[in-house]
Amino acid sequence: MFENMQYETLQQYWFFIIALLGALLVFLLFVQGGQMLIYTLGKTPKERTILVNLFGRKWEFTFSTLVTFGGAFFASFPLFYSTSFGGAYWVWMIILLAFVIQAVSYEYRSKPNNFFGAKVFEVFLWINGFVATLFLGTAVATFFTGSPFHINNMNNSFWDSPFHGLELALQLFRYEVWVNLSLGLGVFFLSKVLAVLYIMNSVEDDAIISRIPKSLLINAVGFLVFFLFFLANVLLMPGYAIDPNTQMVSLVDYKYFHNLLEMPINTAFFLLGVVLVLWGIGTAYIKKANNAIWFAGIGTVLTVLTLFLLAGFNHTAYYPSYTNLQSSLTIYNSSSSEYTLIAMSYVSLLVPFVLAYIWYAWKAINGSKISQKELDEESHVY
Repeated sequence: MFENMQYETLQQYWFFIIALLGALLVFLLFVQGGQMLIYTLGKTPKERTILVNLFGRKWEFTFSTLVTFGGAFFASFPLFYSTSFGGAYWVWMIILLAFVIQAVSYEYRSKPNNFFGAKVFEVFLWINGFVATLFLGTAVATFFTGSPFHINNMNNSFWDSPFHGLELALQLFRYEVWVNLSLGLGVFFLSKVLAVLYIMNSVEDDAIISRIPKSLLINAVGFLVFFLFFLANVLLMPGYAIDPNTQMVSLVDYKYFHNLLEMPINTAFFLLGVVLVLWGIGTAYIKKANNAIWFAGIGTVLTVLTLFLLAGFNHTAYYPSYTNLQSSLTIYNSSSSEYTLIAMSYVSLLVPFVLAYIWYAWKAINGSKISQKELDEESHVY
């Protein structure tokens, strides 16, 4: 089956898989968002324990998806992996460290001999939430704004900055950095919005639920402000276009806006995703709908998926270099060999079964709403 596909089709297929994994990862960052709400929505030790256990039962899903996302990128687009993970290594090391302290926090927060106390590990969980959402969002924004690197004729990549990734968020004199940070902050607030909606769906505690409307409103406004700022800038700024004949990269005015017009199916799903996110927020705030997380969650996946495709399809460089245009990475010049993509494509047929297992495990964990009574009867508490 896959042997009969053209090499270009296989490359596009695998970029779609990467985009889907990235979209699922952004949705699952609601765990990180929830960790930042432990003290906002939980005012007593018991309330905070409810929230920690609610998200502690899901943190492995986020981490596993992050690892799968990175692994799939390594296997299908190794030149991106070596360029970004090898060049902007401080960003990825900070993100990795944040996930390490998350795992440690869930393991040791409620241990009998924990001499640090629960609060120290709760602070670690907040740090994980802040760093993971802000840095991952900022890193994804560089798919549109570019990074400083060049690649020689031997496909060796070199990072053209001594800060190795930190400049993408800290060089505030560059306007593109503000665009990067706007998506990072958009993901930061979105993760907390999704966390609030998940709490509505999964927690049975009147005191916690009573604090939700204010938190939802504040974080929803923050998300909309920063996401709309990012989107407006992306659609109005020059983009990195590929000449289909020569494969030369050049800056083209309103490239991503043109992609919206020239990819109508992708645009339709993007608009549907945005509407579903807004619908989920609206029904949760106005009607107190417990199922709003599913509208907003599906909307998040669709929106992020189509943003990835906007960055890589329609003859667009998905990982552009602003210091050396011709070193910009495309789905055609950075992918694995045709043989590798064919072999991996057969493995990808197992993805639906993995997703089915995840859904089954999710439903088993969420069999009933979490409450203090349930935790009192639970043998293992985070």
